[in-house]
Amino acid sequence: MAVWASAMTHAQSPPTTPLQRVVVAEVVVSEVRRTHRVVGTVNPVRTSILGSAVAGRVEALLFEVGDAVDADDVVSSLRDATMQLERAAAAAERDLAVQQLAELENGPLPEDVAEAEARALGAKSSMQNSATSLRRLRALITTGAATVADIEAAEEQASITEYAFKAAEAVRKRTTQGPRVELIEQAKARLDLQVQNLALIDDRIDKLKVVSPFKGFVAAKFTEVGAWINIGDPVVQIIELDEVEILAPTMADVAVKLKRGDSVSVEFPDLPGEVWSGVVYRVVPVADARARTYPVTIRLKNISNKLLPGMLAQVILSVGEPVTGPMVPKDALVLERNEKKETLRSVFVVEPDANSPGGPPKLGDVRKVRKVPVQLGVEVEEAIQVIGDIKDGEYVVTVGNERLVPKRQVELMEVRPAKREVDAP
Repeated sequence: MAVWASAMTHAQSPPTTPLQRVVVAEVVVSEVRRTHRVVGTVNPVRTSILGSAVAGRVEALLFEVGDAVDADDVVSSLRDATMQLERAAAAAERDLAVQQLAELENGPLPEDVAEAEARALGAKSSMQNSATSLRRLRALITTGAATVADIEAAEEQASITEYAFKAAEAVRKRTTQGPRVELIEQAKARLDLQVQNLALIDDRIDKLKVVSPFKGFVAAKFTEVGAWINIGDPVVQIIELDEVEILAPTMADVAVKLKRGDSVSVEFPDLPGEVWSGVVYRVVPVADARARTYPVTIRLKNISNKLLPGMLAQVILSVGEPVTGPMVPKDALVLERNEKKETLRSVFVVEPDANSPGGPPKLGDVRKVRKVPVQLGVEVEEAIQVIGDIKDGEYVVTVGNERLVPKRQVELMEVRPAKREVDAP
């Protein structure tokens, strides 16, 4: 990461001042593409205005503007006392249907079977007694001991007991065999109906809660506790900031050279000294009718949530023809501000050894440094292209450069050679 130079006098340090120890890295020249800078604006990747699915009175608002929320967090809830009573009634109906089905599936009780068999036996005995009495009376009618009326009454009684026996026998068979399959299926259907009614009430209760669909922050609040809201009325606005988008309008000659996945560098005036890495996410092929620019969307990770919606961004796009230029580690950059509040960038280059001008620096060497103003080019991983008076094979200070002044002597506590092959994006 680039560092800000502290305000110091450029006067030479007294001879007694200890040498500042620094880490240096080799400059490598590689082929990279020219860059184009465009101004963009930071936007959330996702913005959602959460509305109420049902009408009701707000009972609770669990988050305030600026609070962080996780996915599936309940943001607000409506009063649900009436629906809870409806749910309790529906749950009781379901339990009743469960018991009725169990009663049918378990079949008749042994006591019920014994009772039905006893009634059938009693009815059979009555029927047999009536039949015997009828036969006796018919035998006596020839002797005059029985009248026709007696025979008719006995026949009626025999018919009644016969029908009673048939009814008792039918009850016995029905009780012994258990309920019909159709009755069990009807009971199952009634139970399923009650289960669905309960699920419907649970769904209505769930809709009384407004739930965050993703992790983010509460950006706005549109109601208060006690207020009545209708279906679709907004409750809160949630924005996601783990990743942000930068909308950067570009001219046609730049837009046609970009493709999804291209690496870009981004700087923010509100975060001086920091260079962020992002990728081209979308190039909209429809121009703004007035500005004749094409919207380009850049996405990047929002480390530590430093990037806020509305912040100004300067996007560095690699769109030109390949050119050769020196690459230095990002940590080599030193940033300062002039009287006009403009950001100035520079690096400290290690001077050659007076006793061995052509030799590379070594661990423990004492060297002077010179300050080289630079402009930034394209970023390649942890390195960045610089334009200035700097050559291939020179060494720049990467650690300890925040307090350096030109011509100061430093001691090299680490020397890092560069990889001689650097891939351009």
